[in-house]
Amino acid sequence: MEKELIRNLLTVAEAYSVTRDVSLSTLGRQAAGDWRFFDHLRDGAKTFTARKYDQVMQWFSINWPVNADWPEGIERPAQEVAS
Repeated sequence: MEKELIRNLLTVAEAYSVTRDVSLSTLGRQAAGDWRFFDHLRDGAKTFTARKYDQVMQWFSINWPVNADWPEGIERPAQEVAS
């Protein structure tokens, strides 16, 4: 399951990166608080928690460009509504 979650994160990050023309290191800093987050996922240097996965995917969902399609086959989290 971890490999699937890594693939999901990298697919969404790469799609966002291309659409917004930002590097993965900048995106890692913005979405995960770690500029090397996506590099670590690629090289297997570090792992992540389910909570971190949810936080990063939620960040993408909230910040996803209006003119871009969410990657097919990856569940998009519902945007949380502030109460």
